[in-house]
Amino acid sequence: MNIVYYMIPLGLVLVGFAAWAFFWAVSNGQFDDLESPGWSVLADDPPPQDRAPGKTEGDLP
Repeated sequence: MNIVYYMIPLGLVLVGFAAWAFFWAVSNGQFDDLESPGWSVLADDPPPQDRAPGKTEGDLP
């Protein structure tokens, strides 16, 4: 039963730390743009660079 005297304050400290971390993240703009990273996965890759001089299409890499 004595462990309760340690676990309750420890739980309150952890909840306080989690609340502080959440409010810190909100104030620093971590949640401002939640959709762009998801849409960037669907974006096309950039076109390939031009071939190096002296290479032809028949040359193997």
